[in-house]
Amino acid sequence: MLPATRRALLHRVAVGQRDGRAPSLVGAVVRDGALVWCGSRSMIEGHAPDGDTQYRIGSITKSFVAVQVMRLRDEGLLDLADPLARHLPETAEPEGESGAGAAGAGLDAAGLRAAGRLTVAQLLSHTSGIASETPGPWWERTPGDLRPDLADLLGIDPVKHPAGRRYHYSNPGFALLGALVERLRGVHWYETLRAEVLEPLGMRRTTLLPEAPAAGGFAVHPWADVMRPEAVQDTGRMAPAGQLWSTAEDLGRWAAFLLAGRDGVLGEATLEEMRRPAAPPEEHGAGYGLGLQLGRHGKRSLAGHTGSMPGFLATVWVSPEDGLGAIALANATSGPQVGAIAADLLAITADAEPRLPRAWRPADALPPQLLELAGPWYWGTNAYALRVDADGGLSLAPLTGQGRATRFHVEHNGTNGTWTGREGYYAGETLRPVRREDGSLSHLDLGSFVFTREPYDPSAPVPGGFPGWS
Repeated sequence: MLPATRRALLHRVAVGQRDGRAPSLVGAVVRDGALVWCGSRSMIEGHAPDGDTQYRIGSITKSFVAVQVMRLRDEGLLDLADPLARHLPETAEPEGESGAGAAGAGLDAAGLRAAGRLTVAQLLSHTSGIASETPGPWWERTPGDLRPDLADLLGIDPVKHPAGRRYHYSNPGFALLGALVERLRGVHWYETLRAEVLEPLGMRRTTLLPEAPAAGGFAVHPWADVMRPEAVQDTGRMAPAGQLWSTAEDLGRWAAFLLAGRDGVLGEATLEEMRRPAAPPEEHGAGYGLGLQLGRHGKRSLAGHTGSMPGFLATVWVSPEDGLGAIALANATSGPQVGAIAADLLAITADAEPRLPRAWRPADALPPQLLELAGPWYWGTNAYALRVDADGGLSLAPLTGQGRATRFHVEHNGTNGTWTGREGYYAGETLRPVRREDGSLSHLDLGSFVFTREPYDPSAPVPGGFPGWS
């Protein structure tokens, strides 16, 4: 990394620590799968934390739980459309009873059973409608043994909005997902996280409880430059919502994983799926994927998660387009804007040292049937171009710059079969070349839309076309 870039990054951390009045603040940047910079500022001159100092990361924990759930999905042990009750029978309504009748078994049980109808995907994307928090007292500041059972996390009437209608952030929803992981794996959710995710990624400093060296958490007075330590609580069943501690170095490994995946942990395609919007944006937000927050910084799209617990603030952002990740950690209950700081660290690096594009290289050879698809096509009178890249992938885009564009998945039988849209209006739709009896190419069928070589080609079955068009 260039000296000027390093200086600009350190300056941003220093300004963030001063303006946020944080006892300490650590920032880090990941590029091409490795930590390339880490810097910090502290209230104690000459004694600043480093990349191996633990901070509590709060709701970033949710992204770890989401990866565990997606691993179960990829293994075929659950479907994202499954209702929770399919895997946690205690959330199911007794046979023959309605939701109202279930209340006879106890008010807490009725709340738990209301959650059983919600799907795994709704819980992952915060579209379940479940309450944001547990019934009092506030779970972040009280021992977890006050809530020993799942029913204690939800209360009498936990569903605040119709499922699937809107984004409504829910901490208890992720506690339920942690219980789901435990039920299907047969061990505590953290134990399977450590064995299946943390150890393969080399994240040995990400733990359920703090391990030295670890920063102490502080509450800074809002109107005076004084502070006092915050207590650390083991939140028990609520731990999947925000319990983990980690370091800048470990979160750098996590950011690299979120960008590219890792064989044996979770594939790149599944992580790309997690980064797609699965919930509508909040009023001033940018939406939520499957266990990942989605944001924007200028024109840059970001994915990751923010986190807060008493005494701590944390953020991990990644930009797949730039191949970059950034981390910001502070040991203050409020003050430093760690989400903005991490986004700025990423932008400083991307703007000062932009990623070099992959060199263009031609294919050694492409099948003639595939090359035959390349070139101009018309949807009615709208001109499109279909291009074939060196890997055999297809992309379709309007020549005017206005209209629906998409890329297509390369299928194993692609040269003679079909392709599936990856994005936009045509996401999930099938592209199928249609041939005449003599084997010549007649037209393309894309989700019933007909694309022809000529506008309203009279030799192709164009719905609503003009016979004799020339």
